[in-house]
Amino acid sequence: MKYLYRIYQILVAVPVTVLMTILTAFMVGVGCSIGNGHFWGYMPGRWWAKVITRAFLLPVTVDGREHLEPNQSYVFVANHQGAFDIFLVYGYLGRNFKWMMKHQLQKIPFVGYACRKSHQIFVDKRGPSKIRKTYDTARDILKNGNCSVVVFPEGARTFTGHMAHFRKGAFALADELQLPVVPLTINGSFDVMPRMRDWHFATWHPLRLTIHQPVYPIGQGSQNIQATMHQAYDSVMSALEPQYQGFVENPDQ
Repeated sequence: MKYLYRIYQILVAVPVTVLMTILTAFMVGVGCSIGNGHFWGYMPGRWWAKVITRAFLLPVTVDGREHLEPNQSYVFVANHQGAFDIFLVYGYLGRNFKWMMKHQLQKIPFVGYACRKSHQIFVDKRGPSKIRKTYDTARDILKNGNCSVVVFPEGARTFTGHMAHFRKGAFALADELQLPVVPLTINGSFDVMPRMRDWHFATWHPLRLTIHQPVYPIGQGSQNIQATMHQAYDSVMSALEPQYQGFVENPDQ
């Protein structure tokens, strides 16, 4: 069965992924240039992600959408298991949002172009002025309402499937704007394609996205940041599959 699935990937899933990536980049570029950037910066990417997960025949389960209120901006924070995290969150979270992503991703063909045109937030840590610009951009997006941001606060994908430390940047942003933080738990992505097997064959495995109850601010300042970060971390950890429970340090953080 493993080899049949690999043949299927070569003949169907990979060509669909390449074609959809090119088409989506074109749609985002044209749409954001001449139309409603709020729509074109999100919807083509959402369908791109859904088509790719379906092309790879990966079943998806989403729990907890009822925890989200309409027209409320959130700071979503998720564990970072693997490459398919992007498809799972983009396709199935069901909220208009911007990614906070490493600036190096701008170099990926077609994907980088679409991200720039749709005004995704590139995190650039090459100096204080660039860091400040990153958070100024995120702040402006969240202040406008009806749009959220998604952050991987570990800052790097896991090597083991386990979670490492959360960095406080996303929580400081939520604290400054007094926005709720929504923890997201991703399961299955590490089993499909961990970072050690980038650009290799995917392994069939179900994907699950758990949307936890929002963590609302209890005040403002360092105490609120720490409390929110710890509560979000515990929520994400609580829904991980048993074999990935527990802290494991990530040397790439």
